[in-house]
Amino acid sequence: DCEHFETDCPGCSRGGGCVFWTEYVDTEACPVYICCVEERHLPHCGYCDEMPCEKHTRFSNPGVTPGERDEELRQQKKELVRRRREAEKEKESE
Repeated sequence: DCEHFETDCPGCSRGGGCVFWTEYVDTEACPVYICCVEERHLPHCGYCDEMPCEKHTRFSNPGVTPGERDEELRQQKKELVRRRREAEKEKESE
């Protein structure tokens, strides 16, 4: 879980990719969100087979070590894939 979710940040989907950290990297929306949701028309980046990609590492927290970053990305992917599977199960049961 992200410590900023619902305190500093509404989340990617609700915020349209405009998450709290974009102000620090001179962009209006998360480049990963733009690529996955707006360009590839995926529900979220957890649906992207290339995750984590170069965009994830380029826009990661500069205050962590590469090992910590890799662990954060691994946890993020795990959570997003869980959400993806949950959504797919819900669709199947409809």
